[in-house]
Amino acid sequence: MRPLAGARPGFDPAPSRWGYRLQRLWLTPLFRALLRTGVPAFAVVAGVTLYINQPHVRQNMALGVVEARAWVQERPEFMVNLMAVNGASAEVSDTVRAALHLDLPASSFDLDLDALRAQVESLAPVQDATLRIRPGGVLEIGLVERVPALVWRGPDGLSLLDIDGVSVASLDARSDRADLPLVVGAGADEHVTEALDLLRAAAPIAPRMRGLSRVGQRRWDVILDRGQVIQLPEDGALAALERVILLDTAQDLLARDITHIDLRNPHRPTLRLAEHGLSELRRIKGIEIGGFGNE
Repeated sequence: MRPLAGARPGFDPAPSRWGYRLQRLWLTPLFRALLRTGVPAFAVVAGVTLYINQPHVRQNMALGVVEARAWVQERPEFMVNLMAVNGASAEVSDTVRAALHLDLPASSFDLDLDALRAQVESLAPVQDATLRIRPGGVLEIGLVERVPALVWRGPDGLSLLDIDGVSVASLDARSDRADLPLVVGAGADEHVTEALDLLRAAAPIAPRMRGLSRVGQRRWDVILDRGQVIQLPEDGALAALERVILLDTAQDLLARDITHIDLRNPHRPTLRLAEHGLSELRRIKGIEIGGFGNE
């Protein structure tokens, strides 16, 4: 094979090994795309990064984001202008408004409804609360109030309890809620369900009821007018009271001159007669009281 015209003697026109590899690499689609797109993109990203990393540029961008966010959040359609409290008395409504102390108008983005609901439900008169923002910029608060079931005279004075034993409100005088039954004694608030059961069972003698007294934080006394007391046992108090009601219905037990009906020992119920009744009974019968027992 003759050498090319003009070629130096001993010159090999074939590419070198590295030249060959570069030619093959250039023919690779991925490499060509990287050079045509990747390198310019990298240069742009590097330039933008260097620009953004300048302190004054970053400060201006942060300020712009804040202004844009404020512009969106403070648009009229996102503003809350009024608060409506539904399902509550005027007193409880005022309590809720005072507790939340919202500075309206305010952006709906700044109101944490879950936190506000928890704050409302922490109030003593509130059992449950729902919050939502109505169209028109109204924060609607729906309440379920706790319903007082008892008046409790405890160590700290008079208070209203609901059926769960939760204190609803304090009370200045018993006469303010004469429509509710009275329970007294330390620990009575922890046994409201049992107290309500006893009060329901005592419905036939309700006009004579003065209240229930928690004794030793373990049992109940039923306090009646004329100084009569029904001392109930620690266990089975409801059944014991129902037996007394049946005896009173059949034999007018509570109409007699009795001061105490002691049922603390279910195997040995005891009656305590008033002094006048005891003297009269001794005079009539001329015997000591026995059988049912007397203290």
